Amino acid sequence: MAHSGNPTRRQFLTLLGACAAAGTASLALPARAAFEAGKFRIGYQKAASTLVLAKANGSLEARLRPLGVQVTWAEFAAGPQLLEGLNVGAIDFGYVGEAPPVFAQAAGADFVYSAYEIPTPLAEGVVVANTSPIKTVADLKGRKVAFNKGSDVHWFIIALLRKHGLDFGDIEPVYLAPADARAALERGSVDAWAIWDPFFSAVLEQSPVRLLANAEGAADHHQFFLSQRTFAEKRADVIKATLDALSETGQQIRGDYAGAAAKLAPIQGLDAKIIEKGLRHYAHIYKPVSKPVLEAQQRIADTFLQLKLIPRPIRVADATLPNAIG
Repeated sequence: MAHSGNPTRRQFLTLLGACAAAGTASLALPARAAFEAGKFRIGYQKAASTLVLAKANGSLEARLRPLGVQVTWAEFAAGPQLLEGLNVGAIDFGYVGEAPPVFAQAAGADFVYSAYEIPTPLAEGVVVANTSPIKTVADLKGRKVAFNKGSDVHWFIIALLRKHGLDFGDIEPVYLAPADARAALERGSVDAWAIWDPFFSAVLEQSPVRLLANAEGAADHHQFFLSQRTFAEKRADVIKATLDALSETGQQIRGDYAGAAAKLAPIQGLDAKIIEKGLRHYAHIYKPVSKPVLEAQQRIADTFLQLKLIPRPIRVADATLPNAIG
């Protein structure tokens, strides 16, 4: 379907809001703000452990202070809302999964990919009740599968079904935020739930469920650091210093998973052992965006277009700065 002109904020919210049944961001989003050289506004989700730990440690503030930059933080419920924050100029930088940027670019958001986390397919999966007759992915045909629309598991469930000879139309998707989806699975109103860590590790530990499949062999489960284009163009030094600091935080996590989990537990509201399990599913290794990674994103975009999940074709590589591809 052709798409003409830039979408209005209402149209953008309609698309991204429909993609994110996870509530609203924790702040009111203003109209697009002008670039402010001395400020760096970071959007994060509570599940984004590297950013959350960096925030708790104050490491970014320390790294960026010599550059004359003041860091502020804004928490968002999910990736689609965070991208709306980027789109309207409420934040300059954020971390999301692989599907939200595709939806956002199709809706007209102007951002760039700044870095990616190497694949983490063990950090998302599909769970079913212990008593469920569903034994294989093929058994999901005709079943109700809950997941957060527009999130990275949206792509995961499509890829997983295709790997096992099914199409997205073979299941009945039930679009629910993580807490609502878990409750629906536990009371039996949905047959399966596709979810990411730390919620993934939490439900496996705390509820009478079993793992049907993780993303291994189906989806890469890349994570991305995204920047508002104008900020990335004008303050490449800030973006580089931030990514360097976050890479150091990632190294710290890999060097002491238990210690990182203990710091995150009171913030994320989960038992430290559950958080540690989830942390071990992620790589915490970040690299500049590369041609193969952008090609993988393009395959997601092309599939979403084929399924009419996005309104127009996009060229993922347009969401990069010149000479930024590794």
